[in-house]
Amino acid sequence: MSVELIELVQNLGRPRVLVVGDLMLDRYVWGNAERISQEAPVILLRADKREERLGGASSVATMLSALGADVSLVGVVGNDADGGRVRSILDGLGVDSSGTLADTSRPTTVKERYMGRAQARHPQQMLRVDYEVREPVTGLVEDRLCELLTAEVNRAAVVLISDYDKGVCTPRIISHTVAAAKAKGIRVIADPIRGRDYSRYAGCSSMTPNRLEAGLATGRTINTAAEALQAARQLRDTLGLEAGIVTLDKDGMALSHRDGTEGIYPTRPRQVYDITGAGDMVMSVLGLAFAAGADYPSAIRLANIAGGLEVEKIGVATVSREEIVSDLLHTPSFADANAALGKVRSLSQAVTELNARRLVGQKIAFTNGCFDVLHVGHVQYLMEARAQADCLVVGLNSDSSVRNLKGAGRPVNPMEARAAVLAGLAAVDQVVIFDQETPIDLIEAIRPDVLVKGADYRKDQVVGGELVESYGGRVYLAGLREGFSTTKLIQQMKVA
Repeated sequence: MSVELIELVQNLGRPRVLVVGDLMLDRYVWGNAERISQEAPVILLRADKREERLGGASSVATMLSALGADVSLVGVVGNDADGGRVRSILDGLGVDSSGTLADTSRPTTVKERYMGRAQARHPQQMLRVDYEVREPVTGLVEDRLCELLTAEVNRAAVVLISDYDKGVCTPRIISHTVAAAKAKGIRVIADPIRGRDYSRYAGCSSMTPNRLEAGLATGRTINTAAEALQAARQLRDTLGLEAGIVTLDKDGMALSHRDGTEGIYPTRPRQVYDITGAGDMVMSVLGLAFAAGADYPSAIRLANIAGGLEVEKIGVATVSREEIVSDLLHTPSFADANAALGKVRSLSQAVTELNARRLVGQKIAFTNGCFDVLHVGHVQYLMEARAQADCLVVGLNSDSSVRNLKGAGRPVNPMEARAAVLAGLAAVDQVVIFDQETPIDLIEAIRPDVLVKGADYRKDQVVGGELVESYGGRVYLAGLREGFSTTKLIQQMKVA
């Protein structure tokens, strides 16, 4: 499944995602927790760093921006310095904040966290101080938000509602958003507040309550997979959702879709440092995947990966596509899939993996040949080729291609045998068989960073050399071991 998820990440594109909800500013004060204060029995924090990040719906927008989405944000801030700071950070991230209103009746929501290090390491949250007003927006502010939402929904590929119960996600605003999205035929995904009445989310495509939130909303205790699925079904049917989802922290997610698709989608164990922001990350990736056309199972699996990466970081942090792909490349399921495929790949299989490797910064080398009777010169040559990059792809001439090049009687070994021998070499990462007399089609598809050929060629004689150099790659001429050649070995065997 990791292979399919890597393809999904590669095809995410840059969709426009609309985020609606409660904007916040997360402020962190870092320091060493050195001793107990002489004034009171409390820990004394010697502060040495102050940091500001966006939280709530603005955190979702931040995460989406880092994931490569085109993001617009609708919500409110106070008419104060903290509100100006939120707008400034959003502008710096390239998030469209033109739908963010200044509400003079409330302050900007700020969560201030004090992070203490024990013995100058192992930071832990010691205290959180909140500055906020939770009253729902009303009157002209609510009217204006509905106007903005009508325009923004028309530009979006998916809508995410991030409800932190700070006043923006009123029943009217949510129903207006859902109606506008349905008229355009796009999904609305909500991350709900904790409560017993979820009627305000009726008509959404889906929502992402955790097990406690889903339990309160359905009157259930959710400890088992069966109980999670029952809650997902109940939410789906009661609220008219396309699919009910319940997030289950370390146990993954439960899905119950109205088309009959149901199941628990597990996540792999992680070293959990901080769960802050995990729910925002899950919703962000779900929305991005849906905007790219993914189905629910694929979107949930990808969100599980991103949420797992999030909890390995301190505070509300971002995750990149490169980090997701890197994690997928190193999962056992990807290794198992690669082992099942072996090193001999079709061109499409090769390109899928190579694109994933590039996404995490790896360089690709390519060489080609008949490799009919493998000898020590070939082995030395391939080792030198592999040393030029992180991955070596060998284009192998098919039997018909070898005959056209070498004449009747060649190859001595059929292409299946030649490919298997090459695949057995540690220096070779992929073998792709081609029928043409030259590998130019492979080179155009693979676009290697390094094109390797033997030193018996000049650079201007290397097929594909100009192409590779045109996009910034290079041609490398590897040394040849004197006294070894396939033709010479065949002649010696005939004499023997």
